[in-house]
Parts: sequence; structure tokens; C-alpha cells
Amino acid sequence: MNNIVAIVGRPNVGKSTLFNRLTGSKTAIVESVSGVTRDRIYGKSDWNGKEFSVIDTGGFVQGSDDIFEEEIRKQVLFAIDEADVIIFVVDAREGIHPLDEDVAELLRRSSKKVFIAANKVDTPALSHAAADFYALGLGEVYPISSVNGSGTGDLLDEMVKEFRNPEPEPETPDVPRIAVIGRPNVGKSSLINTLIGDTRNIVTPIAGTTRDTVYTPFKGFGHDFMLVDTAGLRKKGKVYENIEFYSTLRTIRAIENADVCLVMIDASQGIEKQDVNIFHLAEKNRKGIVIVVNKWDLVEKDNNTHLEYEKAIRQRIAPFNDVPIVFVSVKDKQRVFKALNYAEEVFQKRSKRISTSKLNDLLLPIIEENPHPMVSRGRYVRIKYVMQLKTQTPQFVFFCNLPDEVKDPYKRFLENKIRQHFDFTGVPIQLFFRQK
Repeated sequence: MNNIVAIVGRPNVGKSTLFNRLTGSKTAIVESVSGVTRDRIYGKSDWNGKEFSVIDTGGFVQGSDDIFEEEIRKQVLFAIDEADVIIFVVDAREGIHPLDEDVAELLRRSSKKVFIAANKVDTPALSHAAADFYALGLGEVYPISSVNGSGTGDLLDEMVKEFRNPEPEPETPDVPRIAVIGRPNVGKSSLINTLIGDTRNIVTPIAGTTRDTVYTPFKGFGHDFMLVDTAGLRKKGKVYENIEFYSTLRTIRAIENADVCLVMIDASQGIEKQDVNIFHLAEKNRKGIVIVVNKWDLVEKDNNTHLEYEKAIRQRIAPFNDVPIVFVSVKDKQRVFKALNYAEEVFQKRSKRISTSKLNDLLLPIIEENPHPMVSRGRYVRIKYVMQLKTQTPQFVFFCNLPDEVKDPYKRFLENKIRQHFDFTGVPIQLFFRQK
């Protein structure tokens, strides 16, 4: 389980630029997860072999100073509560701002490790300006430039020292871990309650790798798996008025602890931007995915309604749209267990292995009949060999003469052929191209 680093601070101090610097070329996930009034950004990075997740809490561009102050206060409270390490970004050129002092006051009350990043120190002559921020009483100040990267190495060196070691995962049977994820109020908790209530079995919470995640064993109706349950576990004192940021963090936790994600959508509202973003979070984490369209009982239907709805969903989630879609009504307990059947099937496909001989016997003739278009200066990409890597999720490597010249449309063509012949529905797969 990765440590989570939250980037906090007032507007226009360079939080998003620092976020882009931290994720950089090693970014595994960069997705906008829409809140009610603004976007949240989630990314992945690593430093000296230590992976960590990054949350950019930035960007308020409307309202009065009072609204700024209140919203920043909420952001920092979320970060204090959920993150493992906090980077407090300030503007070295402008000096200490009253809003900086408000954020610092909240951070001083927390038990979380805080690193002050005095940003916009783009030249050595500005480094002395960072010293003013020692007055905030939060310890060491790190002069950095998010734009050119100076000083970020020293900051990261010290930051990773504070990371907690991943706790051992609970001893659980080797069964699928199914996470129910989605926007607030799409029916996640209702689905979990329906599943647990209908089994009439004793439910034993097993502490997971974080204080939020609970593994709930589920046995019944021919299924045996773990529910990665992150819904409805917070104490009332920790539930904030603005739940979108909190929901994003919980979604991240749930995805990282799962094998398969049930992405729930509210049929009465249609697929929205945040639904798509959550879907892509699961995809980029290479988790198995089943889309569950809930509240289907509220939709007026004719013979083609579900086909049109399904087509609309696949268009929104493209190019990876080879996923099972099931229409359910949790309230009426319709097709709920069909969603579980799909989840178990996807789990099996995620660990599927194809022999090298079978891959080559099938794909090489297809490649010969449908070669890559000619690249610059009359050269041709010639793929000689393909194999599946021994990884937890499906990854395939194609050996060829010009790996850097393979274009995205041809990559998608090859992926579609693999999906067509070997059935990886619901499972993100990765293709790599290497020198033969």
C-alpha cells in the first residue's frame, strides 16, 4: 500500500506545477477527478525506489477571500486526516501571506509530518527569501523551483525517510478482492449491505493495510471472495461537509487494495465526467473492471434502452471499452449477483497466461497480413516475436527492429487482436515493444 503525499497551500503558489514535477515522466496515473466545484488531481510517483501517491489539493479561482479561507481550511483538514506526509507549498517571492499562517496553524495541530516547500526560488539569489518561512514554526524549509526542479531532490530525499513501511496485508484466502467504487450516492453502501445481508453468514472484519480499508469475507451463492469495503466506516466527527475530496481518497485506497473494481454508475443520471475519471483510475492501476449501472428500475425503458445506454458508456470510456456492463437495481435486488459473476470471471482472466507458441502461431500471421505502415525514410517495422511477461497482470512484449516507431493505432490493433482471440474482457493489458 503506497504512502499518500498531499500538496497543500493557498492559491497560485505552484502546487500543480510541483505535482507535475513529482509525477513527471514516471507518472502512472494523472486523472482529473471532478468535485462539485473544482477538480482534484491524483498521481503516482517514486523516488529512489519508493513509490508514493500524490494528491494535488489546489486551484480555487472564484469567490471572495472568505471563501478561499474556508475552502483551504477544508482542504488542509482532509489532507491532515487522510495523507501520510504533507508538502506545504508557499511562495518565496511574496513572503508569508495571511492565508499561509492560517494553513500553518492547522498543520501545527496535526501529528503528520509537514515539509515546507518554498517555491519559485528560480535563482540562487532568491534562496535567502525562503528563510522567512521558518517563522511558521513547522521545521525545515526547502527552497525549490517547481519549474526547473532545483531543490526538489533534497526535499524528496528527506520526505521518503518519513514514509511508513507497508504493513503486512492480512492473511486472507487466495480469493478475489472486489472493491465497490463510484461517485457518492450511486448505491455503493446499499450494494455492500445487500450482499452481506443476503448471505446470512457471520461477517468478520479483518483489518487491512490502512486504517480505512476493511476486508469482509463473502461466501454464498457459489461465490467466495473478499469485499474491499471502504463505504460508511468513518466516525461522524470526521465526516466533512464537502465529501468529494474525501471520496477521491477513499476511492484511491479501495482501488489499490483490490483485484477487481465494480464501478457503479447511477442510471438515472447517466455516465458523468467523474464516473469516467474513476473508471480510468481503476484502468491505470491495471485492475479488473466491471461497470455496474444501478437504479435501473428508475429508467423508462423500451426494447433498445439498455443497448443505447451501453453504447453511450462504451463511447465515453474508450479506447478501453472491452468491459462487462451489467444493469442492476440494488433496491429490488435485480441482477446483483450477475455483477458478482462477472467480477469473478474478470478476476480469472486477469491472471490468465498464454503460451509463447500459441501467441506467435496466432499473431505473426495476422501481423504479416496487416503490417505496420511504412515509417520515415522508407523503413518498415518488422515484428519477429511476441511473448507474455511473467507479471501479475497481462503484459505482452513484441520484439521488432524499430520499437520506437510503432504508432498508437497499430498498438491498439494488436491489443484488439489479443482481446479478440484470448478474451481479456474487463482486464487492462499492456503492450511493450523492444529491440529484437
